[in-house]
Amino acid sequence: MNRWFPPGAATEPPPGTTRQRVRRWNLIALVPPLAVVGTALVVSEARTWWDAVVLVVGLLAALVVLERWTADDISGVAVAGLLVTAAVWPYGVLLADSPAAFYGLAIAGPLVLPRLSVRRRAAALGLAGYIAAVGATKLIQPQQDVAAVIVGYVLVPTAVVLIAIGFNFANHAFYRIMEQGRRHEAELAVYRERVRFAGDLHDIQGHTLHVVALKVMLAEKLVHGDAARAEQELREVGALVSDTIARTGELAHGRRRLNLSVELENAKNLFEAAGIRVTVERQTRVGVDGEADERIDGLLGQVLRETTTNILRHADATHVRLTLTDAGICIVNDGAPIGPLPVLGGLAVLRERLVGEGGRLTAEQRQGDFRTTATFPHPHASHPRPDREQERL
Repeated sequence: MNRWFPPGAATEPPPGTTRQRVRRWNLIALVPPLAVVGTALVVSEARTWWDAVVLVVGLLAALVVLERWTADDISGVAVAGLLVTAAVWPYGVLLADSPAAFYGLAIAGPLVLPRLSVRRRAAALGLAGYIAAVGATKLIQPQQDVAAVIVGYVLVPTAVVLIAIGFNFANHAFYRIMEQGRRHEAELAVYRERVRFAGDLHDIQGHTLHVVALKVMLAEKLVHGDAARAEQELREVGALVSDTIARTGELAHGRRRLNLSVELENAKNLFEAAGIRVTVERQTRVGVDGEADERIDGLLGQVLRETTTNILRHADATHVRLTLTDAGICIVNDGAPIGPLPVLGGLAVLRERLVGEGGRLTAEQRQGDFRTTATFPHPHASHPRPDREQERL
């Protein structure tokens, strides 16, 4: 039995998300075939109406466990499902003469056991032993074909259940490894972003410090022979240091102007490294000329960088859609955690800066998607700074 829905969600995923689509596919691919097979077994094995009722109850209990398994919320029905399906098996062996009565237990047991936190192997062996032992009780009835009983009531049911258990254990382990690998990729992507930040810091300070060192050495040589020139060199050193302090502060607080095209390519690389599918939709972007266009692109680049970091750190995203329009940029990711809108953090600071330049930044969470939109409604117009008392977060 295959499982396409990755583990990790504590509750049923909201409608419209990737997880909900995977859950719907699981329901379509698994529940109907198993229900049809189970119904056929009930029809062929039941000799009386009472036999049919008991076998149907076991089948329904197994299908309920399967339905909850597709939603990754099996804990509420695990015990009841196991008890009901386990009770149907001895009834089928001793009263209904139905070797297929283990069918419900063969569905529910392998789904539940991999979810146990401890003693999963012991529980698997215990389930197989229970099925074999109950099947062997058929031998206490008189006039039984020993070979047929051992094959039909012991070996076949036990083998089927062991195979299903082994497959589901392997399946569960596979998805756990995949999930861990995805988290490690996201952590690596964040680490790469930090390395890039360190590179930006080096670009700002490394060259300046080298120039400062040369100018100080020159001033030392000129201090006695050409005091005016030495004084000029020292003034330039002071100006360089002040400029570097300002640029370092801008970098530390996310106010350094960035190139939107470079940030877009970097975001794509980070998402792909984290195993997240990226879709980029480009429409004609017409900015204002000169300084204002550079300023707007820099702010949009900062929004994209901050949103990228937030997605990698806090979301369980599988798909990110980046849309560039005439007015700005929109970033939509799935896998947003269920609950109220989180604290914006760095985006709140950027919202103030966009408002100050005549723009707007919004963030909204709906049905598992998180949408961040930064726009400048009138890119060709000037950007008067609004009254901060009227424009609040």
